Amino acid sequence: MAVVVQEQDARRLRIALARQTLVFGLLLLLFITAFIVSLCVGRFSVPAGRALELVWIGITDPTRELTNIDERIVLLVRAPRVVLAALAGAGLAVSGAALQGVFRNPLVSPDILGISQGAAFGGALGIMLGIWGLPLIAMVFVFGLAALILVGLLSRINGRTETVTVILSGLVISSMFSAVVSLLQFVADPNTSLPAIVYWLMGSFATSTWQRTLIAAPGLILGSLILWMLRFRLNILSLDEAEARSLGANTTRERWLVFGMIAIIVGSQVAVSGIIGWVGIVIPHAARLLVGHDHRALLPASVVLGAGFMVIIDTLARTATAAEIPLGVMTALVGAPIFAVLLRNHYRERSAS
Repeated sequence: MAVVVQEQDARRLRIALARQTLVFGLLLLLFITAFIVSLCVGRFSVPAGRALELVWIGITDPTRELTNIDERIVLLVRAPRVVLAALAGAGLAVSGAALQGVFRNPLVSPDILGISQGAAFGGALGIMLGIWGLPLIAMVFVFGLAALILVGLLSRINGRTETVTVILSGLVISSMFSAVVSLLQFVADPNTSLPAIVYWLMGSFATSTWQRTLIAAPGLILGSLILWMLRFRLNILSLDEAEARSLGANTTRERWLVFGMIAIIVGSQVAVSGIIGWVGIVIPHAARLLVGHDHRALLPASVVLGAGFMVIIDTLARTATAAEIPLGVMTALVGAPIFAVLLRNHYRERSAS
């Protein structure tokens, strides 16, 4: 009897792995297709074969002088934008997946820690003071980390940090920074800095360059890789607090390590593209429905799905109308209905079972 049960368990495991592999392959195909299409479409269309040829030339001969208009459009305008969008989408998605595991709640997003709002304050303040370029990016990143530190200080009571106090502290700090950002908008010059602040807060990859991509990439990639290295610990942290401690987890320390990585990812993203909502909550939820709750499969699925989703959304934002639509508007218009459908189906299945 025990042998039969073991064989059944092994069979179920093989089926689950095969399904996860198939899903991951389809998601990867979706991302590659979105990447190529994004390089091709726009006011100046480029055939797919020519776009791939130019990408290969850019990889193998990066010092080559770009003389043709299609070379400059693909390699200097679209390629850095698509790469940055993919990295940002992947980072936000993996952050949301990790945070939802830590809080054991699929409705949590990275915004709950106040990092985005702190970074938004840094960007708005920098724009109002006339600071641009690398100093502005550094200012955004510093204030994002400062928001996380404030959440940590506020949530620590009697030497301990509980999940509920972190959530409440995040809401407090987020509300505080949102209020200050509104105050900055109120006092900003309506002819110069105010339009720039408003547009930046709505999110956009319109100013993407290889320099900005290289600035954001280390934080996005490093934070995501460390979260991937913590995938087994995330499975433990997603258990009940008492169970996690019984398995030897230092829940407070490991939880804040996860929060720190999320701060690096979100700070790096907001610094170069402004506030982009919904990705960190919709994509992990969709990935969880596809591959399950195990972070060993959930994190890579979230990365690929988030990257593809963001590339598609950015492509729609710059091609749907004559004027570019802010990403914050696009992610809300697309993400909110998708999330509503996913959430409805999820709880309908739970109630049926």
